[in-house]
Amino acid sequence: MTVPNTPPDPTRADADAVPDITPDPYAPPPAPDAGTPPPAGLAVAQSPGPTLKERLLPELRLGAGTVLACIAVGLVMAGLWVWLAPKVPLVVDGDRILYADPEGEQRAGADAVFALIALGAGLLTALGAFLATRQRGGGIAVALGLMVGGLLGSLGAWRLGRWLGPSNDLIAEARRVGNGGHFDASIDLGALGALLVWPMAAMVVLLALSAAFGKREEDPPPYWAGPYGAAAPQAPAEGAARPEDAVRADGGARADGVAWPNDGARADGVARPNDGARPEDAARPGERGQG
Repeated sequence: MTVPNTPPDPTRADADAVPDITPDPYAPPPAPDAGTPPPAGLAVAQSPGPTLKERLLPELRLGAGTVLACIAVGLVMAGLWVWLAPKVPLVVDGDRILYADPEGEQRAGADAVFALIALGAGLLTALGAFLATRQRGGGIAVALGLMVGGLLGSLGAWRLGRWLGPSNDLIAEARRVGNGGHFDASIDLGALGALLVWPMAAMVVLLALSAAFGKREEDPPPYWAGPYGAAAPQAPAEGAARPEDAVRADGGARADGVAWPNDGARADGVARPNDGARPEDAARPGERGQG
């Protein structure tokens, strides 16, 4: 028998304690043993990544393909400009070459037609590049390819359109038609700023399409959710038994070392620290003095 209300033995309380099986989500991972192979995910993370050349080659191919596609569209643009641009009529008056319509706006009309065709080419190439690269998420190569390709396509359309249009040799044309004859002047750009319409329109359209319909990346979990990929600890359901509340078969102490309030006699007959006389076991007044 032990004296009532004797403090528990710390050595025995530690031996009978129920271990806390709830993992700590913020604890650092244990160091792997020398003979234990690393996990598959860790082995993959530590493997060397692709080199700079392997990462740049796909981007360079994509950018070069975009530039070539824009140059091909520029050839079509040159033909449309020669066909749709208004002509500047000229007339031969003796030894002079005069405008048949001095108040005409054919020169400005040629610039406007070129700018409108370039605007359509920018919309077309930006939409095609976005649809072709939407699955991979676009990239800087697409934007650079559209910018460089649009500028080269505009320059090519301008130079090719001048070559396909009426001749630049006005004197030869005047001699060919003779005095009083009419012929058309060569088409040309009076405002070279129209060469920038294509790349600027392509950039704006590509940005709008990427913002509205581009590929989205998943947001990372919040910092309080624990490490990436680790399941966050869940609170036990209401009324469910917790590990620290479990009663051992031999009636031992809890994991925190505090004795149970309802501990009875142990199976081995040894009294518990809080064993003692209960209030209801006290002798009644009529039973005093008996025995």
